[in-house]
Amino acid sequence: MNWYLKKLISFIITILSVAILSFVMFQVIPGNAAIARLGTEATPEAVEALNKEYGYDKSLPVRFVNWLGGAVRGDFGKSMRYETMTVAELIKGRLPVTLTLAGMSVILIILIAIPLGILTTRDPGGTADRITDGSMVAVMAIPSFVQGILITFVFGIVLKMFVPGGYVDPSKNLSGFIGFMLFPAISVALPKVAMTVRFMKTRVKAELGKDYVRTARAKGNTTRRVMWGHVFKNSLMPVITFVGLIVAEVMAGSIMIEQVFNLPGMGRLLVTSIANRDFNVVQAIVIYIATAVIFVNMIVDILYKIVDPRNIT
Repeated sequence: MNWYLKKLISFIITILSVAILSFVMFQVIPGNAAIARLGTEATPEAVEALNKEYGYDKSLPVRFVNWLGGAVRGDFGKSMRYETMTVAELIKGRLPVTLTLAGMSVILIILIAIPLGILTTRDPGGTADRITDGSMVAVMAIPSFVQGILITFVFGIVLKMFVPGGYVDPSKNLSGFIGFMLFPAISVALPKVAMTVRFMKTRVKAELGKDYVRTARAKGNTTRRVMWGHVFKNSLMPVITFVGLIVAEVMAGSIMIEQVFNLPGMGRLLVTSIANRDFNVVQAIVIYIATAVIFVNMIVDILYKIVDPRNIT
């Protein structure tokens, strides 16, 4: 069977497994979504009518088949909390914010971490190396939401480079939206940059001690050629995996950062939906998170095949 077809089948089976588990989990946990919406003083008739409206009066298998059939078409049903909106409409309004945050964060991670991880190994034990090590450890020790608060204080309140909590709608001011999103993206990216730099440095240092590097230098290759032509490529395989895990984590959402910067993204919607037992919305977001993580892992496998086909069977 074609390798790409096998990966696609595996992707579909994994998503289906997540869908089944998440649906069953949210359906069997204690509590009643109708009561959460109507209040504890609601009459049994009103609760029963609302359960019937949302299909909660049917058996679990029937509900799952109906839900899965709609989910395949992009229809996750109606929101219990936002009565006039479907789940798809809610997510459509929030997803671009989260994807923009994730995309900008990933770009910052790749553009900063990989070159920095390589360049700081050119002088092991030197000033740049020691400064980088110390600063990366400090960044990793501070939680991202705390860094978000510090960034808000320094760049928002002190330097007034953006308005704290003043989210800018991209449909009204695209440049203002990008400018505002840069700061939460930095908050998300900083800890991941630190992790990637340290991992990259470890891999590059391990490669620099191998025989092929000494041979390449003995043949008269410059340090730049050895580093980018040989060491970088051989260090790339494990780094792809590591960066892939980080990208998947970023794509899954940064709930705390969205709270700190008052972003109307998927993270805030998830927190609100869980609190209000709006299970249709929660299930849809869980599927989104699972799809993002599994898709990124699939892309990592494809990159493995491109970089070194011998490692793929």
